Amino acid sequence: MSRVPFGVLISGSGTNLQALIDAAASPDYPGRLAVVVSNRRDALGLERARSAGIPARWIPHRKKAREDFEREVLDVLDEHDVEWVALAGFMRMLTPTFLDAFPGRLLNIHPSLLPAFPGLNGPRQALERGVRIAGATVHFVIPEMDAGPILLQGAVPVLDGDTEADLKERILSVEHRIYPRALALALSGQAQLEGQRVRLPDDQPGWLWDAGGGGGRPVRGGGPESRP
Repeated sequence: MSRVPFGVLISGSGTNLQALIDAAASPDYPGRLAVVVSNRRDALGLERARSAGIPARWIPHRKKAREDFEREVLDVLDEHDVEWVALAGFMRMLTPTFLDAFPGRLLNIHPSLLPAFPGLNGPRQALERGVRIAGATVHFVIPEMDAGPILLQGAVPVLDGDTEADLKERILSVEHRIYPRALALALSGQAQLEGQRVRLPDDQPGWLWDAGGGGGRPVRGGGPESRP
């Protein structure tokens, strides 16, 4: 099986990166993690990549024009023949020039059930608004922040007495399960962009419900009849 080379951009500890490293270690996974790039030298995710034998590069963004920084990143991705890019805690907005280098081939994961609570502090926003269900979303990246077509979502309950840290941990757990799955659907061509929607095969789950135990239950489709 031909495996699609993909790159991951990070800025921090890289727990979602670790989930992608673990998934890509399987010979059956449709992608090969070709390189990890961080804009922060102290990002723990760089060590995660190196420990797994994956090329890891630090490209500082300070005291540079955004276009110059992105050009350096694109050069590294091109050097490793990257065809898809996954953002995993990458704390930089990307310009249309960067997005045009990977049209329809750039994913991000966000800690809320988009379109609710875009931007920073999704779990905090969920608690402040008193929602009963929170979660995470894998979406295609477009110039507008957290507004791209949704590929896959994972939902978790918001429990009485939850702190922001409690909810962040519960959401992060479901992120680690849906991101490798969503990327696999994209890399294998099973996720098809149709305007502002993503079409998945009938036998693939559209979202995942996790009641808090860590196992999660895939749910097919997206209508009310599919709710847990």
